[in-house]
Amino acid sequence: MAFFRHQIQRTFSSSAIRNVVIKNVTVIGGGQMGVGIAQVAASTGHSVTLVDMTDDILKKAMKGIQTSLRRVVKKTFSDDPESGDEFIQKVMQNVSTTTKPSAAAASSDLILEAIVENMKVKQDLFGFLDKMAPEHTIFASNTSSLPISDIASATSRPDRFGGLHFFNPVPMMKLVEVVATSSTSPETSESLLNFTKALGKTPVCCKDTPGFIVNRLLVPYMMEALRLHERGHGSKEDIDTAMKLGAGYPMGPFELSDYVGLDTLKFIMDGWSEKEPNNPIFAPSDLLNKLVAEGKLGKKSLEGFYKYNK
Repeated sequence: MAFFRHQIQRTFSSSAIRNVVIKNVTVIGGGQMGVGIAQVAASTGHSVTLVDMTDDILKKAMKGIQTSLRRVVKKTFSDDPESGDEFIQKVMQNVSTTTKPSAAAASSDLILEAIVENMKVKQDLFGFLDKMAPEHTIFASNTSSLPISDIASATSRPDRFGGLHFFNPVPMMKLVEVVATSSTSPETSESLLNFTKALGKTPVCCKDTPGFIVNRLLVPYMMEALRLHERGHGSKEDIDTAMKLGAGYPMGPFELSDYVGLDTLKFIMDGWSEKEPNNPIFAPSDLLNKLVAEGKLGKKSLEGFYKYNK
């Protein structure tokens, strides 16, 4: 009987969102990723509400969007600055801000979070929003490493929950990983795919597995380069040069690790190792742990595998 009720609930839930076109978007998180997602959504005609904890954060976020749009306009409207100014004004009119996620949720077709990579924080957020958002509203996470199904478990709408993993910088990077769990309905996946295309991005469909596609291939590659160096089989400079000139990569694995952030790399590996402790691909690195403990996090701290100038 419980199974029957669950199937009935899934049927009604799916039919309720079958033909939903995502127009009103709430982005939770005014950091670099959230700001980039808000900018792209607003630039493609979506009504966007950007949510964060303080007005100061939101003012900085709006300024960041405006600065980024000026760079876009400088390239695309170089011969028509008046049209460029009009474009900026139009995009900015599509973005509103609030410190109250419940107010934003009330009229949202999609709520997308881009906050700290912490499972409990994400679960608490969506558990709260689940009570405030309309039934048709789709929830999505921009997480790069946490299981979508675990985040969705805090809500009553696992069929209307998926992943939208954007890449940094969002306005420039064309790819979005659209992640479906075993509970995500086909209608939800279709809505997320259509939304991604409406943003001018290229979606790829992923299952809810560690790292999805890109990070599942990229992070072990960076970690294997690190282990190669730890074994004394190549200097970091030579390994970087080899991969750039031999494989045609724009950055070597150590340069890329510094760009991503060594703390982020460690966080991802720690999470994967916890879930699959016997998988040698997810084994921790003493060197990585040491650098992070010393606060050498890469470009953002001006030192990681390499040193950087301000």
